Parts: sequence; C-alpha cells; structure tokens
Amino acid sequence: MNLHARPTVATLLTQFTQFTLLTLFTLFTLSLLALSPTASAWAQHLSGPATDAQAAEAVKAAYTPEVLANMAKLREAAMRSDYAYRQLAHLTENIGPRMTGSPQATFAAEYVASEMRKIGLEAHLEEVMVPHWVRGVETGEVVAWPGQTPATTQKLVLTALRGSASTGAEGLTAEIVAVNNFDELHALGEAAVKGKIVVFNHPFDKRLAAQSRGGNAYGEAVAYRVAGAAEAAKLGAIGALIRSAGGAEYRLAHTGYSLAAPIPAACLAAEDAQLLAHLAAQGPVRVHIIVTPQTLADVKSFNVVADLKGSEHPEQIVIVSGHLDSWDLGTGAIDDGAGVVVAMQAANLIQQLGLHPRRTVRVVAWMDEESGGRGSKAYAKAHEGEAANHVAAIETDGGAGHPIGIWASTTPAAQRMLQPVADVLQTIGAGSLQHSEGTGADIEWLAEKGAPAFSPMQDSRTYFDYHHTAADTLDKVNPENLAENAAINVVLSYALAMLPDPLPR
Repeated sequence: MNLHARPTVATLLTQFTQFTLLTLFTLFTLSLLALSPTASAWAQHLSGPATDAQAAEAVKAAYTPEVLANMAKLREAAMRSDYAYRQLAHLTENIGPRMTGSPQATFAAEYVASEMRKIGLEAHLEEVMVPHWVRGVETGEVVAWPGQTPATTQKLVLTALRGSASTGAEGLTAEIVAVNNFDELHALGEAAVKGKIVVFNHPFDKRLAAQSRGGNAYGEAVAYRVAGAAEAAKLGAIGALIRSAGGAEYRLAHTGYSLAAPIPAACLAAEDAQLLAHLAAQGPVRVHIIVTPQTLADVKSFNVVADLKGSEHPEQIVIVSGHLDSWDLGTGAIDDGAGVVVAMQAANLIQQLGLHPRRTVRVVAWMDEESGGRGSKAYAKAHEGEAANHVAAIETDGGAGHPIGIWASTTPAAQRMLQPVADVLQTIGAGSLQHSEGTGADIEWLAEKGAPAFSPMQDSRTYFDYHHTAADTLDKVNPENLAENAAINVVLSYALAMLPDPLPR
C-alpha cells in the first residue's frame, strides 16, 4: 500500500460531455419503457427518481431473483473455498517478495497469468518499464552518548528508503539533532541543523488506529518518511533518520518511498528513534550509519490482464484488482498479495458456478504501485480509447483484515443501486456501504474520469503493525478474513457486471 501524496493528472471529462452522454443514455433507456417494468424502473432511476418508492422500485427491478440467488451462492462459495489462501501461500512463500524490477516480480506476473488461463480466462501480460531499486547494505549504531560505557556502541535497527542517497561503503558518522515534527525542525534553523543527522521522532497514533482509523494514523506519520530527508537537506543536514510509520513496537523498521533528497535517509524502529531522542535530550549524541541503495536502469516488467468475457456486452469492463509488487523486507502477504488473490478468486468462483455475466469481468494484477504507479499509468495509456467502457473498478489494497463493507466512490444514485449487494454481504458482517473519495491508487485514474470505483472497507487496527516490514508474511493473514474479502470482490464484481445498464458516472 502506498498512501504518500502523489500529483495526479486531471483527466476529468468536461461537464458538457458528462451531461451529453448521460442524456443520450437516458433517452435510449426511456425508449424501452414499454418493453418491461425493469426498463421502466431503471430509466426512472437514471433520470432521478422523484420519490423513495420510485427509487426502491428501481433498485428492486435491477436485481432479478436469479441474480440475487447467484450473489448469495457466490458469497457462500467464497467462504467455503481455500483457493485464495492457497494462491497467496504460493505468491508469498514459493515466489517470495516481489520488489518492483526484481526477477520475482516478473515471475509472479507470469504465474498469475498462467493461473488465470487455467480457469478459462483470456490472460496476457502488458509491458511496463519500471524502476529498479536495490537496497544494499543498511546498518547503524550509536557511537557516542552521555553516560556511555567506555569502548561500547548500541545497535540501531534501520532500513533504507527508496529515494535515499547512499552513504558509501565507509558510512556516515555525525552528531544528531532530534525533533518531533517539521515545526520543531524549522524552528531550530540552519545553524542548529547544518552538518548533522536529523532524527524525526514523530509517533504513530495508536489510539487513532485502535478506532479502525489506521489509514488516518498512517497518513499523519508517513509525511515524515516521505518528506523528512528533503526538508532536513534544505537546512544543511547531512542525513535523516525517521521513526517508522507503524503501530507495533517490536523493533521493526518500516521501509517505503521517500522524496528524492541529496542526503542518506533511513527509517528507524520506533524504539530506536525514542532512544536517540532521549539521549539527545541529555547531551551530544553521535551515530554511524551505512546505507548503500542504488537506483539502476529501468527494467521491463508486466501488468497481468485477464478477462472473463461478458455474454452480452464484452466491450464493457468491470475491473477487479490488486497490486502484485511488494517491498522486499517481508513477502508482501498483506501488501498486497491478498488483494491480488481475492481478485483472482472473484473470476474463479464465477467460472466454477457456471455464471455468465453480461459484462466482462477483468482481473488486473498491477505492477509498481509501491514505487510510483507506473503499471496503472501504462494501463491507462494503453487503454485510453476504452476508458469510457470501463464501467466500474475495484481494488483491494488494505490488507486482509475483516471487511465491514464497501467504500464507494460513486454518485448517490449509483450508491443506492448497490444496496442489495450490501444486503447480501451483511450475512458475513460486511453490509456497510459508504462513500469515499479514494478507493485505490491504481484505479484512481478511472475514478477521475467518473467511473464508479470501490474497495473493501477493512479493519485497519493492526494492518500498519506489519505494513512495509519484514513481518509482512503469510502468517499475518487470517484465512476466514481473506475469504470474506474474496466474497466482497466476487459479489460486487458480479453484480456490477449484471446490472441492466452501467451505473451512472
């Protein structure tokens, strides 16, 4: 998962185009009024039902008893099946970490495409040129501090950040200055910072995360990982050490992306950031760090695109997706192998039950979400002419925690049309349906074009304990919770592919 702020290209349709398309579509639908009650109710809904009764009729008309029964069957099949968990085990334990640009990432793409072909999908690889970053050596120690036992050092647990400069093999030794936030850094000024290593000791808000608002807590803490080194460099710092953006204090360092800066940067385990801050409050502290990351030439990698072709409108596409790349410290189970395998499971279960959705259900395993999103950008460019036919998109990139429902980036009218989906999922405790402006970095470009976009609303209380760490491994995934996320993906994607007409944009 990559929640750092990225600049986005505003590729929104103009209001005039949106209005024209919707008007033409509504007129076409109204011409079907005499054909069936379903057509009549749907047309009224698109044009804006005047009463609650009309809205309820539109929703009821959109879901035939057969479709509702199939949605329930898909939910139950997802809860019984271990397909997603077995696929996740293979991705994480047999293939391993899938760092963008690595051989494992390419092998994983080939594997997913092969598995999708096995269940009857039309699968292919779409080329993406991606960055190739190599971690190198990463070590650190405290070499001088108040009250030090003579001839001793203290180990620091740290990990390099993508965007960091290298210390060189000899490393960097310097005095530190510790701050809690950017305001304190700027208040110190250049005189106090120049020639030193800045330690950012900004804590992750565990109380906020405990309220299942882990994303909010992460958003506050990760700002220092993303911009800390760049801000410190402006004041003449020669290095930056940033407290990890995560909730578990098991002496784990959290890696990730940072803005390019001319100084070495690394994330510290929370305990070590606190150690340095405590010691610095007593007097001068010196550390020695070695981080030797390299950014090599771009390499060829792939998105996986696999289609379960629609029976009536194969040109209309419902994306169900996750990102295949991961960081290299762990094996990328929760971030985001889980997202890929629940998308695979969606297609697998629709095939197993012998269902034939009206529209194409497209499984996409995105490459390079963690290092800049080149996979989604390449897909958007390659499929620019088909953007209007991408009628909806789902991305799972929040781990594998119990889902309580669905985040929906849609119009109010579209959200009302999905209430039966929420009702079917209520049986597994996933019946909430709430609006959100952000549903996934890789499908953001479609949401900007007005396409309805969705993601599971997952329990995030412990997600950031393991996110981007060496502890992101298969054992952190509860098979039942994974199955619940698969149920959301398959029920929602099937419903979106079976509606009488696409949801309004």
